[in-house]
Amino acid sequence: MDQFTTGGKSVSVFPAAEPGAPVIYLNAGSGEGQQVYEAALAAGCLPFALVAIGDLGWNRDLAPWDSPAAFKGGEPFTGGADDYLRLLVGDILPRVESSLTDAPAWRGIVGYSLAGLFALYAIYQADIFSRVGSISGSLWFPGWREYVLTHQPKRPPDCVYFSLGDRESKTRNPVLINIGRNTEDICKHYRAMGTDTVFQLNPGNHFDHPVERTAAGIAWLLSR
Repeated sequence: MDQFTTGGKSVSVFPAAEPGAPVIYLNAGSGEGQQVYEAALAAGCLPFALVAIGDLGWNRDLAPWDSPAAFKGGEPFTGGADDYLRLLVGDILPRVESSLTDAPAWRGIVGYSLAGLFALYAIYQADIFSRVGSISGSLWFPGWREYVLTHQPKRPPDCVYFSLGDRESKTRNPVLINIGRNTEDICKHYRAMGTDTVFQLNPGNHFDHPVERTAAGIAWLLSR
């Protein structure tokens, strides 16, 4: 594993066993890159490199636009996703891939929770990611469903993986209660575009088994 810091973000690179293997960029919450990488390998994934970016300002770096707090007593979202995406695409990605012996077969972007929302947002702003994993993605985010249904990705993705816990929609929160419907609608939208798309329901709530769920999403993307 190689590590470096740039723009206040920590970057951990888990190299592939073979040259030219796909590279998957994981926007991580708190250093779970190692666990996700090991879980994916244990699941028998094809060779790939994982780039885990941490030390994110969660409600800033991953939010596409400003929005009020979703939880009582929580912090509002201050849309800084464009700024962070510029760092990812303009600095982190070229620094990582300049050290590879061969260009990657393809690039994917994956995230859990709000990072799953950001993974989708990225393909509407940049044309370099061809596979996307939104695991328990915060697709309840106000205005997100409407954004997807009225905008075109910079590059239509080859495939998209969605998953949720089967209890995530069972909430009294008036914002979060939309997560199931929004995810299903967005999944149908990508299928209508001709994109290879899957929606996996997992037992449990939002906080159950995030490492295993993320590894499962990566495994699916690598299998296409």
